[in-house]
This record gives sequence, C-alpha cells and structure tokens, in this order.
Amino acid sequence: METLDRQALVGLLKRPALRRLLEVFNDDAEETRIVGGAVRNALLGRPVTEVDCTTTMLPDVIVERATAAGFKAVPTGIEHGTITVVVAGEPYEITTLREDVETDGRHALVHFGRDFVRDAKRRDFTINALSLGLDGRLYDYTDGVADLAARRVRFIGDPHTRIREDYLRIMRFFRFHAEYAQADPDPKGLAAADTERQGLAILSKERIRHELLKLLVAQRAEDTVRILADHGFLSWLLGGAAEFGRLNRVAADDRADPVPIWRLAALAVMTEEDAERLRERLRLSNDEHRKLVAYADLLSLLKTWALPLDALAIRRLAADHDVDALSVVLAATAGEPVPIVHADAREALDRFRSGAEPVPVLPLRGAHLVEGGIPKGPRVGELLARARQAWLAEGCRTDEAYATDLLRRVLEQA
Repeated sequence: METLDRQALVGLLKRPALRRLLEVFNDDAEETRIVGGAVRNALLGRPVTEVDCTTTMLPDVIVERATAAGFKAVPTGIEHGTITVVVAGEPYEITTLREDVETDGRHALVHFGRDFVRDAKRRDFTINALSLGLDGRLYDYTDGVADLAARRVRFIGDPHTRIREDYLRIMRFFRFHAEYAQADPDPKGLAAADTERQGLAILSKERIRHELLKLLVAQRAEDTVRILADHGFLSWLLGGAAEFGRLNRVAADDRADPVPIWRLAALAVMTEEDAERLRERLRLSNDEHRKLVAYADLLSLLKTWALPLDALAIRRLAADHDVDALSVVLAATAGEPVPIVHADAREALDRFRSGAEPVPVLPLRGAHLVEGGIPKGPRVGELLARARQAWLAEGCRTDEAYATDLLRRVLEQA
C-alpha cells in the first residue's frame, strides 16, 4: 500500500484562482466540487495541471454566475453540460452532474442531475470518481482511495457494463494501468476487456490513436504493451509486427521527456510501408506520418551502414536527416550488430540535440549561383544538388572560405 498525500489536497484548495472559483460556485443552494484527475494526482503527489469540477448547477446557471463574478464563460461542451470558466487567466471545466440514460458503446445520452453519488458511479474507474469539496472533505463512493493506495486500476461496478457503455474504456483500462498501477492488471477488468474486445471495431480511429499514444508514454508503457500483445490487442492495433526490444531501449533513453510518435516508431516501424499502414490504421496527422517515414528511412540506411559511425558521419547524417529521428534510431538499435557507433559519434549527436552545436546547413543558395552568372531555372537546382553532394562528402563545412571555394568550383563546372 502506498501512503497518499492528503496534505496536497489542502494545497490544491489554496490555489487563489481555484478557491475564488469554488467560493463563487458554492452556496446554500448549489454545490461544486473538484473531481477526477486533479484529486487523484494530488493524492499521489503528482503535478496537477488541469482541474475539472462538477456541480449541481445547470449550464445556463454556470454561465450566469460566472459572468456576474467577472469570469469568462466559454460553452466548450454545453450539450454535455460542460462550461469552461476562466479565472485570472486559468481555465476550469465545470460540468453539471449527469446520469446516463442510454449508451451505444460510443456515446451516451445523459440527463442532468443533482446527485453526486450517481454521477460518480457512471464514471469508468474508481480512482477517477473521487471528488473534493470546498471545505476540504474528500468524497469516495467507489473505494477509489483504497485502489489508489494499492496502485490498482479497477472498473466501477461490473466491468462488462462499464465497457459496453463506451468501448474506448478497454483502451483506457490499459492506459491507466500503464500510468497508475504497480501489479498485474485487475483480473475482472482484464477478463471483461478480453470478452468485449469486438466493440473496439465501432470506435473511430482517432479515439483509438489518442489512447494508444498516451499509453506509449505512460510510466509502465513497456510492460503494458507486452500485456496488450499477450492478449491479442497489439496485433489488432498495429496491423503488423512489434519490436519490443527497440521500444524498451527508446523508453530508457527518453524517460525524462518521452515523445509518443517516436515510441510508436520504435515499436512498430521497420519499413516505410509500416509508416503508411499506421497512418491509415491510426489516422495519424501529416506531421506524425512524416516522423515515422523519417525514422523508417534512417533505419533502412543505418542497418546497411558498413563502417562504424564516427563524429564526421554523424555530422553528415545530421545535415541530411531529421536529428530527432536520427537520435531515436540510434537509441532503438543500440546493442544490435549494426550500426556500430563510436563514442565520439554519440557525443556529436548530443551536441546537435542540445543545440550546443548548430546542425550544418549548405552555405550556398540559388541566389549565389544566379549572381555568379547562372540563369534562373532548373539548372540552378541541378547545380545546387551537385554542390550538396560535394559538401556532404567533404564534411559539411560552413565557414566562409569553404563556401567561397565551393561556389567557385560549382561555377567552373557549370
């Protein structure tokens, strides 16, 4: 069992903007509490960056009271009872208490209510159903405190029922396990996820992608990915093979600042075809797809690299490729027979990553060639490409003397 930081709840209530908000939204007729992740993370001693609240007030009353207090009210999800209230520049989502009337596995038809217990019991996991009053009282209707202390993720009530209300809860079960649990997954929750897995097919690819990428940067991502694989979820998610060792090595390298798409690359990308498949399967953004392609291209190049990588080779690679992708590929393949990486190569890469040394850029532009007498047109591009190849072969120098000499040689050849 883990000791929970109840004093952190006191600190949460002392935040000036948040306390002002709660004072305005609490009186003899109405009650508003902090709910969910903010309470959970505070008890665990983790940073609280977002604070959500739940209230007995209807959305229009929230807006009226916020406006009267001089707060800004934004109807970000008014159809679901959610109003974002901005106090002293800090946003807080306030949602009217709700009860599920009808669910279809993706969305829920809800009615607004005034019962904190019913609102708590419609949520997914016990650790997400905690609420905190203005007076500092902690409300726990589902034994969430005990589960939090035990570092256990457990569905509220019957896991099958909770999952059928929204099949995304299968993914959330694994993601929250990766972030908050210490032991094996809750047996009843895992069994329900196995049984109800067909429901994932009705979800949008965007929702699946969102949860998977969050899972990949959770504290126990590597262990949980293995669990997904053992239970047949991972092959369905990725549509291809997985490289667990590469994911583990990248996770060890980027632990302080993990990037979801790079971890996905390490886990699931071996070729550019993998990047294409994942773009479609997970509805990746253009930028996410570009990163996967950059990783695939570098992986293909470095797995056929005959000579050991030294500082000069890293300089050339950094000039010609995405430095972050290069770093991830080298982390992913560390310890594999190829590529062989010298210590000075890693030092050079660290300098580029940290900004201590700028990534070299070709010191010639098309304007230089035009000024040297080359007519504007395709010929300029051809000569620049030829100059770039020479520049890469000669070590990517960027000093003025070298730039002048390179321009001279290009013009002479032209």
